[in-house]
Amino acid sequence: MNLLEEMAFERQTGNGRTAGFPAARPRRLRVSPQMRVMLRETSLSPGHLIYPLFVTHGHGVRAEIGSMPGVYQLSVDELAGEIRSAAGLGISAVLLFGIPAKKDPIGLENFAADGIVQQAARAIKDAHAEMVVITDVCLCEYTDHGHCGILNVGGPNRPELRLPEGYVLNDQTLEILAKVAVSHAEAGADIVAPSGMLDGMVGAIRGGLDAAGFNHTPILSYSTKYASGFYGPFREAAQGAPKSGDRRSHQMDPANVREALRETALDVAEGADMLMVKPALAYLDVIRAVHTEYPQLPLAAYNVSGEYAMVKAASANGWLDEERVVLEILTGIRRAGADLIITYHAKDAARWLDRI
Repeated sequence: MNLLEEMAFERQTGNGRTAGFPAARPRRLRVSPQMRVMLRETSLSPGHLIYPLFVTHGHGVRAEIGSMPGVYQLSVDELAGEIRSAAGLGISAVLLFGIPAKKDPIGLENFAADGIVQQAARAIKDAHAEMVVITDVCLCEYTDHGHCGILNVGGPNRPELRLPEGYVLNDQTLEILAKVAVSHAEAGADIVAPSGMLDGMVGAIRGGLDAAGFNHTPILSYSTKYASGFYGPFREAAQGAPKSGDRRSHQMDPANVREALRETALDVAEGADMLMVKPALAYLDVIRAVHTEYPQLPLAAYNVSGEYAMVKAASANGWLDEERVVLEILTGIRRAGADLIITYHAKDAARWLDRI
């Protein structure tokens, strides 16, 4: 006789607790909204959210991104109002992506003193000094080829000719990444976030920052970044799609999780102060694995553009309750182990949380 049959027998024979059966009733703890809030295991607040911003040249620019309704490319003069709005909702950090005036093979504007991100960082600090400014450190938005580093273009007497044409040259790119990080710190960035997934990038940036006197500037490493199909809308927003090939030589295979732990271990050893998993929704198990392995380091998860666009499209068609689904998704990412969530839903989510 199995357990259910035994329980049924006891009820029939009078041996069981017929009055009030069953004795254990978890629903008792869900009786009222107040009780459910009191017993909630995972918290979600505006302070857990990081708001990504796309900054471009020009004046009075507020251009909505077609595949990301509610997300805009903003000129520097538009940032002050956007930052005050976010701060008023309880959001304490932004992540900056820049769209340069001109692109070239190595992305010169990326580390120029008057580059678009450098201008934006200064403008944000002028508008709201308490806002934490995080800057994306990569080459893809700034290069004319759209890749995350210097490309092997061939030529005589080049040892890298052993690599395929168009291959991203890892070590030659590291020096540029260090220059970019230093220029961002000089402009007022509080945290730099290298996203290229190149080998040794954290160590190179840490060395560059320390040599320039920015030994207190933290590095939020994109320590686990997958070669994902969820990045499509972002490439429209940041105008950084590769003109040829893809990024699978340096971004991770979506099938791998042990590799994620190895990549994370290398970044930790090189001095990463914070870690990240990107994307989030299809990688909740990876978030949990990294959190479990490295509980001592803050962990961010990037709720990426494709994840945002799917919810927006479904809600626009009346297929989903946007508010309910967004808060459920963000809570799930937190529950998986993320301390912080980078999300385009940040302002809306902060408004909705204020009503709960």
